[in-house]
Amino acid sequence: MEAKSSVSRFGNFHDIYSFVVNLLKTIRHGIYATIRYRAVIRLNCKLNMNDSTHAPVDKRVQRSKEAILAVTYKLLSEGGIGGVSIDEVSRRSGVSKTTIYRHWPSRSALLLDACSKIGTRPEIPDTGSLKGDVTALATYLAHQLKSARWAAVLPSIIDAAERDPEVAQLHAQLHAGLMIPYLAIAERAKKRGELIPGQTPSEFVASMVSPFFYRRWFSREQLDEVFVKSVVRGLVGHLKRT
Repeated sequence: MEAKSSVSRFGNFHDIYSFVVNLLKTIRHGIYATIRYRAVIRLNCKLNMNDSTHAPVDKRVQRSKEAILAVTYKLLSEGGIGGVSIDEVSRRSGVSKTTIYRHWPSRSALLLDACSKIGTRPEIPDTGSLKGDVTALATYLAHQLKSARWAAVLPSIIDAAERDPEVAQLHAQLHAGLMIPYLAIAERAKKRGELIPGQTPSEFVASMVSPFFYRRWFSREQLDEVFVKSVVRGLVGHLKRT
């Protein structure tokens, strides 16, 4: 794909430099939301478990919600966050707008629910070394950015987050969730004394994922095995060979 066409996908977001700065800022500082994100997830899980003991799930309602979310996610994949409207979701899913609003009080609430299903989080690797852990996650990230649908959706979310506080909150939650495995190996490496002196786990994660994001959304270069190995070497090259 030509660079011009890739840039056009950002809609009205013309300032590429500003996008890079905000993206890297989010990578570095958004990770701090991880602990809060974990707590919220645990709380939600407990609440859901308690709710399930009191009220049986209506299968028709469940099917309706699944259809709505599937269409919403498809629209996100096709045209980014700007391509999602309640009218279009209703038209494609065959579910009335009244029913949609009964489950989600606003477009942002629907987007939050649909986007929460973006991507899959890998297991936290524990190879016994920073190099092994970084290699596992870097390989996974490169594959995801080449093949997963969320890689095409995320730029539009970052764009919209600059102007919409609700989308900004959504983006922070998504980012915190996606970064959990990366932060986990960095924190473990910190305890083992494998990070550069003075480097924080969040700074390490930023230096790990940023090269992949840059290649996927800006330079459009290959995310191949050679590149993965070069990123790994740059991250662990300071370690003494054993």
